Amino acid sequence: MKFDMHCHTREGSLDGKIPIAEYVQLLKEKGFDGMLVTDHDSYNGFRRYRDHLKETLDDFVVLKGIEYDTIDAGHILVIMPEDVKLLILECRGLPVRILQDIVHRHGGILGPAHPCGERHLSISRTRVYKRHPDLMANFDFLEGFNACESPESNAAARQLALQYDLAIFGGSDSHHADCVGTAYTGFHGEIHTESDLIRHVKDKQEMSYGGYYYQKTVKGRLGFLNHVLVESFWVYNRFASVYRSRKRKFALRKAS
Repeated sequence: MKFDMHCHTREGSLDGKIPIAEYVQLLKEKGFDGMLVTDHDSYNGFRRYRDHLKETLDDFVVLKGIEYDTIDAGHILVIMPEDVKLLILECRGLPVRILQDIVHRHGGILGPAHPCGERHLSISRTRVYKRHPDLMANFDFLEGFNACESPESNAAARQLALQYDLAIFGGSDSHHADCVGTAYTGFHGEIHTESDLIRHVKDKQEMSYGGYYYQKTVKGRLGFLNHVLVESFWVYNRFASVYRSRKRKFALRKAS
């Protein structure tokens, strides 16, 4: 089965431009069997699918995931069993080690998105990883092909996966329609629920990945100004994490 494992929707991500219904249609037209919705710190894109589209789709799988903004290790993709609902995953700002503990205690899996990409956004470019590279061993997978990254970034990610024996996902990281389906993960087995996916990864069952590079990324168009944008994101993430601290503490108590 062929999935896009990194998908941002208009309903769930501030920078997402593609409604979930359009996303599904585009992937079906390109021969995909499913997708993992990975909006930034939000399940709203998946909720839109669940409440308005699910009953009309019987030949396409939409799985619930999230791209979580940690306070110290960049963006982490998280998949929980379908019957587990954790408010804390929509409250950005946890340290990566606490996130790993919560996800694993509740039966989920997680792994770094674009692990060798932009500073602050990617785990290998963060201080916590440089001080404690062993934390990589506590992940279940990583994104080894991201269509919006460079070949060098993806090659370095795959080296990390080999070093730590992690499963490798391919994902488009699409925010715009013309990027949808530029990357894929192929599962050599049936994946119909989040639990199927979690089992597939934990059992180290066979999978493949690949795709082609998206040429219209924001960082490609901005050049040097992209560094300003990345540093601005770091500031935004800090303030947003502080703003969410009260809600995060409440959600953390419920998750413990």
